[in-house]
Amino acid sequence: MTEDYDLVVLGSGAGGKLLSWALASKGQRVAVVERKYVGGSCPNIACLPSKNVVHSAKVASYLRREEFGVRGGSIDMAAVRARKRKMVDGLVAVHLEKYRENGAELVMGSGRFVAPKTVEVALNAGATRTLWGRNVVINTGSRARLDDTPGLVDSRPLTHVEALELDRAPDHLVVLGGGYVGLELAQALRRLGSRVTVVERNGALIHREDADVTEAVEQLFRDEGIEVRTATNVRKVEGRSGESVRLHTSGGVIEGTHLLVAGGRTPNTDGIGLETAGVEVDGHGHVKVDERRRTTAEGVWAVGDCAGGPYFTHVSADDFRVVLDNLAGKDRVTTGRLVPFCLFTDPELARVGLSERVALERGIPYRLAKLPMAHVLRTHTISETRGFMKALIEKGGEKVLGFTAFGPEAGELMAVVQVAIAGGLPFTVIRDAVIAHPTMAEGLGDLFTGVPA
Repeated sequence: MTEDYDLVVLGSGAGGKLLSWALASKGQRVAVVERKYVGGSCPNIACLPSKNVVHSAKVASYLRREEFGVRGGSIDMAAVRARKRKMVDGLVAVHLEKYRENGAELVMGSGRFVAPKTVEVALNAGATRTLWGRNVVINTGSRARLDDTPGLVDSRPLTHVEALELDRAPDHLVVLGGGYVGLELAQALRRLGSRVTVVERNGALIHREDADVTEAVEQLFRDEGIEVRTATNVRKVEGRSGESVRLHTSGGVIEGTHLLVAGGRTPNTDGIGLETAGVEVDGHGHVKVDERRRTTAEGVWAVGDCAGGPYFTHVSADDFRVVLDNLAGKDRVTTGRLVPFCLFTDPELARVGLSERVALERGIPYRLAKLPMAHVLRTHTISETRGFMKALIEKGGEKVLGFTAFGPEAGELMAVVQVAIAGGLPFTVIRDAVIAHPTMAEGLGDLFTGVPA
């Protein structure tokens, strides 16, 4: 028997769960199909757990800094994991309460399309259910990608999921990939007691960022005792992660006890019957969507990682707003949306709008203002003066084109400038504002005061 719903959501990640709660609270009949992680990957195995462990690592780093007057202390990885698990359990409980409050039905099981707008669910508890939705949203997320390097899969490497469940620090962790996930976990595990080597095939870590950014991040890692191998291709992997691994690379052999793969992500769109529903995917496996997040099938939408774009929870959350408005008959698109980026190393790296690299590639003229974080007095009170912030201002005008910060509370600083960009405010508004002293944001006034004429 097929059960009819106003909305069926496949996957309970950010965009899908927010949409289900919003429509269920308005009286619509809504079902959300989730295979394993209530609330999606972010509160369970990704964004929030990783930042939890990153913070534990930051606290551990203070124990080694004599200027704070703290002496002694040891690291208990089992306790680090316990704190993370406690947070996750609390977040799952919050999600379950939200489902109870608004009436959306959470169906635990594996779903796949068996007909247009029709999802068959193999329930975790046994048996099956068939759900039809007047509208269906695909919200299946993504997973860590393992490439076809000989021996890589057989080595059973860690991904971010397993790395966040470690109960002891690896003796020597080799991190394959110099992107966001790899860098955050590399620094965290170094601070928690591991020897760490980062292997990146491109010429620099986070290679799409500006040269001064990549240089600053690489210097940070070297200062913390992390070995960085850039422009290094892995040709073969031998051994078993957790015991002993050998990476045969273009720069020689790298040996370690554990291997963490952080070389990108793959959308979870295989094996869910998309072709049966008339939903097309692109060459990378992402669901094809238009600027309103409509798929190639009538009444079927896609949000979050599986629909392509930056793999960020805040992008999925914005997809929710786009789909919600379009379901209500409004016209909202993703075109030109301002997406912020934030790397949660310590210190953080945050960027919104144009980088210098992109501005130069597009031939966009700009004026550059740049300020060392050491010029922000607040950084001296916490002994965190590393880094800088910079802003791109249109040439011949006052529009803010982009902002980058590498330093303490960079993400919070970025949000201030992001609001200015989104609101079309001239940089002079921030320059001339009375900002509380001593705060990190106070430095924005000094930054924009330095905009060249």
